[in-house]
Amino acid sequence: MTSTSPVWDPHQYLNHADHRTRPFHDLLARVTGDPARIADLGCGAGNVTAVLADRWPKARITGYDNSPQMLEEAEKHATDTLDFALADAADWAPTETYDLIASNALYQWIPGHADLFPAHLEALAPGGTFAFQVPGNFTAPSHTILAELRESSRWRPRLHGVGDRTAAVLEPSEYYGVLADLGLEPDVWETTYTQVLTGEDPVLDWVKGTALRPVLTALADDPEATAAFLAEYAALLRKAYPPTAHGTFFPFRRIFAVARKGA
Repeated sequence: MTSTSPVWDPHQYLNHADHRTRPFHDLLARVTGDPARIADLGCGAGNVTAVLADRWPKARITGYDNSPQMLEEAEKHATDTLDFALADAADWAPTETYDLIASNALYQWIPGHADLFPAHLEALAPGGTFAFQVPGNFTAPSHTILAELRESSRWRPRLHGVGDRTAAVLEPSEYYGVLADLGLEPDVWETTYTQVLTGEDPVLDWVKGTALRPVLTALADDPEATAAFLAEYAALLRKAYPPTAHGTFFPFRRIFAVARKGA
């Protein structure tokens, strides 16, 4: 969610909405209390913001995102107490306080995002909660193959460094340390979901909604190159994630943090 963010496709992203939303449900399961004012950083298509509204129907909730495409889709979830606003989390300057600041799969898009935590937490009311989850699967084949392909002799001239997030997130113990040093009471954990995907080239379809967005954005003006890259990447993904009688297994590690501010 920086100024160099890729162009997002909300419909592609929502192809796997159930799998993508499950970690947010698991995150919120450890959030206690009854927050009256909530911020959703990186709200995307608004489907997880709607989860917040279902959990706390009396709360006033604002979803923030820097993608006009995502916000246009998110507006379908707007109500009298749920709204959306254009904002970049990398330089978000809140003008009010929140009882809950939540974020679903946002921070990995911001290099050095832990440095933003102090500014974000200034907007957290005493006794409030900061809750987020990020992918922790950057060493998985889906990402290592993509990185190797981008840096191959054929694609390096056009895609060198595009979408590189090899150091995108911290380890759970590191997040714990950062949050504890800021005076919060953190609860940090990780989960690896055994996701079962279906359909033709389902892992490719998954990454088209997220990890592949920077590449698709960089090649957007060249349909022939886009098709060639996707064909090469798809063939490699089929070998790494072969289909089975039960579907295509796509393990996905997630890192979670719920941290409470002292009253």
